[in-house]
Amino acid sequence: MKVALYARQVSPQHLDFIANLFAELHRYDCKIIVYQPFYNLVKHVIPDLKNLELFNSGSEIHQKVDFLFSIGGDGTILDTLTLVQNSSIPVLGINTGRLGFLSSVATDQISFAIDSLKKGYFTLDKRSLLRLESNRNLFGDVNYALNELTIHKKDSSSMIIINTFLNGEYLNSYWADGLIIATPTGSTGYSLSCGGPIITPISDSFVITPIAPHNLNVRPIVVSDKTVISLEVEGRSQYFLASLDSRSVTIDSTVSLAVRKEDFTMNLVRLDNNDFLQTIRKKLSWGLDTRN
Repeated sequence: MKVALYARQVSPQHLDFIANLFAELHRYDCKIIVYQPFYNLVKHVIPDLKNLELFNSGSEIHQKVDFLFSIGGDGTILDTLTLVQNSSIPVLGINTGRLGFLSSVATDQISFAIDSLKKGYFTLDKRSLLRLESNRNLFGDVNYALNELTIHKKDSSSMIIINTFLNGEYLNSYWADGLIIATPTGSTGYSLSCGGPIITPISDSFVITPIAPHNLNVRPIVVSDKTVISLEVEGRSQYFLASLDSRSVTIDSTVSLAVRKEDFTMNLVRLDNNDFLQTIRKKLSWGLDTRN
């Protein structure tokens, strides 16, 4: 089994875990390929392994690894999408962050996780992606997202207007600080914090959630992911922000945007002792009475 390791940063309190991760992968006779900037951060605490390789871009691991381990929080998993792209490499999230809806494996479960992968005791969650199309090349070849597209005002003054169409039919003009179009995976992210609903991963839908809307009767709406959602942005300011997950660019009112479902999916590894309903109960403390 060949495993790629990716992380953006490493906190000092997690260095012992990182050393143990490398040791456990070596104990299970796994071949290891490490993201170069991550390796530079941790090379002083990991053993000198002969079967260790380095990579700097996604193309260097396509068709070469069995799994990619994302070490961090949910934001780190969003980054791995730019590495795996349409290669179908399964991604396992190891949670060294905080909430961790997507990074579901705790640091003390790493031996169990590796053993489960070796024995095939896991499921691949095929998470749908959204694709952004525009009259400008805003995000290059990686014009898709696992969580959401967000349109947001760039300054802190006046709100913006996002004229929204579903398959060419006018839906609404959102007077707001911004607008989120989220996948089911993204429904537990930024959209949730703005009052959007939780959507199960297999719902085949998008949720459109306004950010601080001027009209309080404007609520989030769930639409089929077979819908093409078109957006036209205007406002007093000249420039606005468009974000795909954690990547952002500046746009103006001449930019036309359309969102549709991407043709491929992202594979997230789910160990057999975990599922989506269990995750939201645990992460959102459902069923717990904080008065007791």
